Amino acid sequence: MTGCAGDASDGRPPADAAAVVRGAADALARTGSARARTAMEMATGGTRVTIRGEGGVDFKKRMGQLLVMLPADVKGKAEHRPITELLVPGALYMKNRGAGVPDDKWVRVDTTTLNDGNLVTGGATDPLVAAELLRGAQEVTYVGETEVAGTKVRHYRGTTDIGRAAGSASPEVRGALEAAAKGFSTDTVPFDAYLDEEGRLRKVRHRFTYVNNGVIDVSSTTLLYGFGTPVTVVLPASGDIYAGKISDQ
Repeated sequence: MTGCAGDASDGRPPADAAAVVRGAADALARTGSARARTAMEMATGGTRVTIRGEGGVDFKKRMGQLLVMLPADVKGKAEHRPITELLVPGALYMKNRGAGVPDDKWVRVDTTTLNDGNLVTGGATDPLVAAELLRGAQEVTYVGETEVAGTKVRHYRGTTDIGRAAGSASPEVRGALEAAAKGFSTDTVPFDAYLDEEGRLRKVRHRFTYVNNGVIDVSSTTLLYGFGTPVTVVLPASGDIYAGKISDQ
């Protein structure tokens, strides 16, 4: 760890960089809500695709909504309708999922049953889980000051341990992280995190590696802004949830 005594107001790095990063999720909970942009770049077998999302997260209610855009070459079609994703404790709801699901129906996935805990499956790492994952931060280095979207931030680099994060996570996301700790071949996840003067996470990039018919490298970036913007998440009625078979894609 690097840094000397100081706080966010005097321009000096904190004495314990890892502790600051591990506290990012709590700072977001105190803030309440934020807008979010996500980008997930996946590379396997020489092929590289990027899936982008945009929406908002309520860190107090532990709920969020994203509109996820698939690149044209994922399904071999020129255009795809965006997938609406609702992020709630223990579950992911998706509309316009495709794979034989009627257009007016939602798919509900129990994130505690996914091998990656939905760190990768939904095409966007849940911003709440991305922050909670930092609770397992270790070997953290303070890189220096920079700017994210015009805001002065402090850049930290290190690794986080998924199992350790699960043990310290809030109850709402613990199950998903416990699933990821069992599903990934390694618990160690490198990251770059950017925190503002109030300790709020403005940007984080995680780099995951997992095996699924070959080694897949994933770089997942979450950008947070517009803190305090109200976020409304309305869950679908039970009759709007598809109960049939979902084909593989």
